[in-house]
Amino acid sequence: MEENKMGTARMGPLIFSMALPAMLSMLINALYNIVDSIFVAQYSQSALAAVSLVFPLQTLVVAIGVGTGVGVNSLISRRLGEKRQLHANSAAEHGIALSVIGGLIFLVLGFGLSNVFVNLFGAEPEVAVQAVQYSRIAVGLSIFVMISMMCEKVQQSTGNMIIPMVQGLTGAIINIILDPLMIFGIGPFPEMGVTGAALATVIGQIFGMLIGIWGVFCHQKLLHLSMRKFKWRLQTVKDIYRVGLPGIIMQSITSVLTAGLNGILIGFSQTAVNVLAVYFKLQTFVFMPVFGLNQGALPVIGYNYGARNKKRMFGAYRIALFTAVIIMLIGLIVFQLFPEAMLMMFVDRTDAVAMQDMLSVGVPALRTISLSFVGAAFGIINSTLFQATARGMNSLLVTVCRQLIIILPAAWVLGRWFGLDALWYSFPIAEAAAFLISYLLLWREYTTELKYIGTGQEGAKA
Repeated sequence: MEENKMGTARMGPLIFSMALPAMLSMLINALYNIVDSIFVAQYSQSALAAVSLVFPLQTLVVAIGVGTGVGVNSLISRRLGEKRQLHANSAAEHGIALSVIGGLIFLVLGFGLSNVFVNLFGAEPEVAVQAVQYSRIAVGLSIFVMISMMCEKVQQSTGNMIIPMVQGLTGAIINIILDPLMIFGIGPFPEMGVTGAALATVIGQIFGMLIGIWGVFCHQKLLHLSMRKFKWRLQTVKDIYRVGLPGIIMQSITSVLTAGLNGILIGFSQTAVNVLAVYFKLQTFVFMPVFGLNQGALPVIGYNYGARNKKRMFGAYRIALFTAVIIMLIGLIVFQLFPEAMLMMFVDRTDAVAMQDMLSVGVPALRTISLSFVGAAFGIINSTLFQATARGMNSLLVTVCRQLIIILPAAWVLGRWFGLDALWYSFPIAEAAAFLISYLLLWREYTTELKYIGTGQEGAKA
């Protein structure tokens, strides 16, 4: 069997060799998300509204796919560190099976309940029709992206970050190429509007999935998968969701946060709601590299936790944290200096009133919200440590406090008492509170077990 580099390689080069492909892939996907929105907005404002309406459902797809994948990633890397090869193989097989089940559930939801979901928002008929068309394809055919995401996580758990990067790049590039062709009807394609946007997305996901399947079953050598001999094992499912379920809930909370903030912002203006949507698009350029770093660091931390190597485990944590803070500082500087240029990508420049509204609301919003970026770096990397060491509930607690318990009440109070510009300060306030909670939890875990790893005095929880 091959020697696992996560237990022996120099820590700095190891982290970056694993994180950089994921960071690049996520940056490309962030670019795709923005380009996709720009193309749809150029088609019509109703099309943009329709796609935005389906965003919570797509967030739910990603939450379940990524959350389950993180649970599988953490379990595989820990079992490899413990030299439990058969259990690591089983974890990967369970991950693939769970991704297929998740895709089938969304097939039913997408085609059967999209109309019900869209009608909950009372959208205008034109917007509602387009939203249902988009949802039935983009959500209903999520099985391809679910399998693709799982293949990424399985490979990342073994230290292979290149093929997951190729998966992401291939899907994003195909999507970006097909988007304008299928939306506007260029070349051999008929004009399909939001249906074309959804189809372009799914086609890109199919190609990414095929590369991922090849990587898992044909290329990597550390795991030996055989789905023909696969048998369900309840304990493995429990071990996966012990870490994965908090991750699913954490990411699903974003949908609740967006809906709650939209409910508060609509009391000010539609422009305020639009600014929030634009912010979430723009911030992906800052957060996605950090999440890529997270993907590179998680298997390294998990492997060395399983191997009871405290020095390497915390070495990986420190390198990841330092890098995340640098990325977030760069993001903060960009948002402080260039908010106008970023906002102008999402507005019709021929409409002077719309431009003025967007800038008057958006500039102070972007500058204020970005004050939370550096604090978010600590929260993300601490969550990585919690997930890698099977402490997913700590990550969930921090996320619930930040995105529900603190930010929504703070936004309501600040907006009601001091106005719209003050409302945006709810983001840095929530991040500061999450920073404190996160480190209190980390200190508790350190003093009760992590401090004693490798000394023979700890009671391992893995």
